[in-house]
Amino acid sequence: MITEAGDYFASGCGRCARFATADCSTRLWQGGLAELRRICLAAGLTETAKWGHPVYMHAGRNIAILGAFRADFRLSFFDAALMADPAGILRRDGPNTRHAGTIFFTDNAAPAAMEPVIAAYLGQAMGHAAAGRRPPKADADVDLPADLVGALDADPALAEAFHALTPGRQRSYVIALSDAKAAATRAARIERFRPRILAGKGATER
Repeated sequence: MITEAGDYFASGCGRCARFATADCSTRLWQGGLAELRRICLAAGLTETAKWGHPVYMHAGRNIAILGAFRADFRLSFFDAALMADPAGILRRDGPNTRHAGTIFFTDNAAPAAMEPVIAAYLGQAMGHAAAGRRPPKADADVDLPADLVGALDADPALAEAFHALTPGRQRSYVIALSDAKAAATRAARIERFRPRILAGKGATER
């Protein structure tokens, strides 16, 4: 996976064999992704790379992440449960995603046309971060490590499968990641767990 945000816009995320080829999804949406990057930076967000994707931060908190797929590209907010949606543009990544927190685009010209609204939503998220507000935690929620949260935010199919798991199976992955001290080790484990999660299994199930 890439470790510099600029590499994402130049070559892709580095998570599949289409990396740095004309077939990479980032090539399909190059113009739109560049506009989203510009809007995020203009809002005063700090750009970094996490989980192979550009992540934008404020007040020490992850605010939003960019993603590119074959059918669309998107801007996803990390603390979706806090977001108001007066323009009605936020959608859930899948039927098992708890909160609507993603703006989907299928036109490279759309981000520039929506810039005032996108900037307002980024400002809203930055305000929550600066104030230290956190999403309310439901009783049934499993407290997920940040690495896993980031991986789920960057991979809608994985997020949908993970949230469809029973709480016990979800906890099995939290436990399996808890003794990994290095971020690289945790990232490798999450990649290794991906087929098992998609199959609806827990971390220790065969």
